Amino acid sequence: MAQERAVRRRRRLLLAGILAVLGLALLGLGLTVADGVLAGVEVVLAIVLLLSSYALQYVARRETLYRHDDER
Repeated sequence: MAQERAVRRRRRLLLAGILAVLGLALLGLGLTVADGVLAGVEVVLAIVLLLSSYALQYVARRETLYRHDDER
């Protein structure tokens, strides 16, 4: 049970990291290379990716902090 939880936490953190990298790459492209509507779409998508990355990290850390003492 504890191993499943640890695997789930690692997967969430890995996915959060991937989303953060993609979000930063899109943000960089949207602010430097793209212009017009495409730049706006890229920036909005980057912000959504970064916020979802933050949310996944928050959930993974919250599960670790607030688990029951008998499960540790």
